[in-house]
Amino acid sequence: MANKKLKLLYLARFMARQTDEQHPKTVQEMIDHLALYGISAERKSIYDDLELLRVYGMDIQSVKSKSYGYFLGERDFQLPELKLLIDVVQASPFLTRAKSMELIGKLETLTSQPQAHQLRRQVYVMNRVRTHNEKLYYIVDGINAAINENRRISFRYFDWTVDGQKAYRRGGALYTTDPVALCVDRNYYLVAYDAQLGDYRHYRLDRMDSLTVTDQPRSDLPEDFDLGSYVKSRFDMYRGETVTVTLRFANHLRNVVIDRFGTDAHMRADGGDTFSLTAPVEVGPTFYGWLFQFGPEAEILTPQETRAGFADYCRQVLARYE
Repeated sequence: MANKKLKLLYLARFMARQTDEQHPKTVQEMIDHLALYGISAERKSIYDDLELLRVYGMDIQSVKSKSYGYFLGERDFQLPELKLLIDVVQASPFLTRAKSMELIGKLETLTSQPQAHQLRRQVYVMNRVRTHNEKLYYIVDGINAAINENRRISFRYFDWTVDGQKAYRRGGALYTTDPVALCVDRNYYLVAYDAQLGDYRHYRLDRMDSLTVTDQPRSDLPEDFDLGSYVKSRFDMYRGETVTVTLRFANHLRNVVIDRFGTDAHMRADGGDTFSLTAPVEVGPTFYGWLFQFGPEAEILTPQETRAGFADYCRQVLARYE
């Protein structure tokens, strides 16, 4: 009797996992499937159950070939959407290889098994540098909880040594801070507010340990914080002095510059083969390194201090090779 009550659930799962437009199933195949769970069913009861699933909201479709077949049509995620999500998971350097494959396996359950096999054939995990911090998921969960509950967090923060060991900053003492937001800029970062300095700090999640959501409420946060502007002004989340700079680039670098600063950046044509851009950036080695790759096709126009700082950076690099 208990199995009889589960009949509709087993049938719904069968339609979701075993059928799609290219793989409809007959009523007899449904009866045979239910029999595996000790459930006997008549054809008429299957028709009634399929109608109940339609009323419930499942997009049960029928197709006539040699015999009538049925399949689940519209789903929460279509195959191209799942492929896109899988590509994002594969490309994420802050996920371990094991966690990437685990997430991909879960995404595959959102479509039929035949289509999941198509996705699996396209799955490969890029041979790129990946995090080794298996606790990353728990860190993300803890920080989200702290933000939602308006609580401070504490954690230990480390750097990697040349032999692959953790070297904790502050001698392993805890950092305590006010979490503001999580963001991705090549790596996964926490943006936190330092109430004493009245400024923001950021920390890589894969270099955090011993995260605790404390009982202390967060400090009052500024109301004008804009995460998008905060991330855009930083180069790989390098922290330096924020300076509004004017840059000149060769015209063919427009796409590269827009990728970095966005389409709303203040750009203007210079009337020749170049254009200028004015934007706030965090000035330092990371910004200089980004600009250096364009060689003579990029130039800092103002301010003079930043222009001189970049020139000094270039001289230091050249001195290594003299």
